[in-house]
Amino acid sequence: MSDHVYKIVELVGSSPDSLESAIDNALKKASETIRHMRWFEVIETRGHIEDGQVAHYQVKLKVGFTLDD
Repeated sequence: MSDHVYKIVELVGSSPDSLESAIDNALKKASETIRHMRWFEVIETRGHIEDGQVAHYQVKLKVGFTLDD
């Protein structure tokens, strides 16, 4: 196994459907400009309430990616 150096960025994803969809949305959008994403860590979860129900989920992620050689 070779040595790896990672860069870490923070992202916030959102979705009206679920926490998983909020994560997927953040990673999908980030993959358009960030190469070599390897892992993520959920560091915050929150949501928006309307009329006593969840209207939107929001998830803050740390995402690690390897740097180009």
